[in-house]
Amino acid sequence: MKKKQDTVVVTAGRDPEANFGIVNPPVYHASTVLYPTLEAVKTRAQPVTYGRRGTPTTFALQDAIAELEGGYRSLVTSSGLSAVTTALLAHLKAGDHLLMTDSAYEPTRTFCNNVLKRYGVDVEFYDPRIGAGIGTILRKNTAVVFTESPGSVTFEVQDIPAIADAAHKAGATVLLDNTWASPLYFKPFEHGVDVSIQAVTKYLCGHSDVMMGAITATEEAWKKTLETHGNIGQCAAPDDVYLVLRGIRTLSVRLERHMQTGIALAEWLSKRPEVARVIHPAREDHPDHAIWKRDFTGASGLFSIELKPCSETALAAMLDGLEYFGMGYSWGGFESLIIPQYPKKMRTATQWTAEGQILRIHAGLEDIEDLKADLDAGFARLRAAA
Repeated sequence: MKKKQDTVVVTAGRDPEANFGIVNPPVYHASTVLYPTLEAVKTRAQPVTYGRRGTPTTFALQDAIAELEGGYRSLVTSSGLSAVTTALLAHLKAGDHLLMTDSAYEPTRTFCNNVLKRYGVDVEFYDPRIGAGIGTILRKNTAVVFTESPGSVTFEVQDIPAIADAAHKAGATVLLDNTWASPLYFKPFEHGVDVSIQAVTKYLCGHSDVMMGAITATEEAWKKTLETHGNIGQCAAPDDVYLVLRGIRTLSVRLERHMQTGIALAEWLSKRPEVARVIHPAREDHPDHAIWKRDFTGASGLFSIELKPCSETALAAMLDGLEYFGMGYSWGGFESLIIPQYPKKMRTATQWTAEGQILRIHAGLEDIEDLKADLDAGFARLRAAA
């Protein structure tokens, strides 16, 4: 019988019978791994060969992520960005053409422009809302189409099935940064993705204390992914792996709370006189809401708002005095966050024309009435300083 998703969250990657009945996998700290015979050394015919290549702790987390994502197998890396860069390097070579969504996470853009171009990869940014139209810009040498849905600042929801269909007809591999939805709210491999990337730092960990990434691939995309992961020395620390395993067990209940609070905050903010618009895919007024509703099973706690034009002084008055919303460049943890964003600086294939300041908000696990009160006081400071 196929397990339901909440059961997978609790049971994936666990094998108590192999660990004296202990519920959680043990934490192995390892560099050196001993071989019993010369033959074993020659053939490397044992599951654990060297600490960097993984231990039973690592394998437990990788198995759990693969099961949650619905992919063939998974690998963990040292950060979300390293998962992006490793996956790109695995499926690109000099002379290849890369199509990169214009709504991509800014460090992803930076890697493409500063590293991939230097090594002979032709990088082209495309409109995230292109959908099936991506077929018009695919080339004979297009090796990878990179997607991020929704974009983690401006929240365009991409038509992944249409993009994947066109890309596969042209022989290209489809990569997706699936961090916003997590494996719970978007199933990448059911929508045509070949390689799914998670910033494990965010929701899978959930406690703002670990840097980690994960790459999950189809069987066809696995060999290149595994080889590059090993060749560039990617690995994750055992204690961090343990913390992520622990975080995953509460993923479904945390995400549901993040979603509920995020949607309720978005609705409250949409009625504020200081707010020009709310940018949240789960809202009917979002331009890509129909795609989100078709492909996603839920929403995380991350969204943006556009303020009506205000001075920098007024913006600082609002943000500097917030009590529960911290200003930080992460998200996915238990705490609420708010940070100014500047999409105009991040675009080349499309234009960002909004006049007001963009604020990206992560709805944490605090009581929503406290969060509203904190923002209400912030808006009062903004008006007073205007």
